[in-house]
Amino acid sequence: MGKFEVYCDKAGEHRFRLKAGNGQIILASEGYSSKDGCENGIASVKENSQDKEKFAVKDTANGGCMFNLKAGNGQVIGTSEVYNSSSACDNGIESVMENAPEAPVVECD
Repeated sequence: MGKFEVYCDKAGEHRFRLKAGNGQIILASEGYSSKDGCENGIASVKENSQDKEKFAVKDTANGGCMFNLKAGNGQVIGTSEVYNSSSACDNGIESVMENAPEAPVVECD
């Protein structure tokens, strides 16, 4: 089972990352000024991850691809790693869709 990890970055901003059951990071957030904002971002991921239309796949300069998950208002709420193929990117989207809804939230350093 996946999990959301909440942490503070070096700039003091709150962030989350969604990890799959194997520990791989499958989605990472922007920085939030408050913990409440970060928790709202997680709630938005849980909700929006079930709509495949909310995932925007983009090609990268090095020939790979990545995706953003967007909220209903179009704001990016999570970003993937760079994948070396479109099939791997599609698998990443499926993993977010599968893991996000029931993933527990844990604090980490």
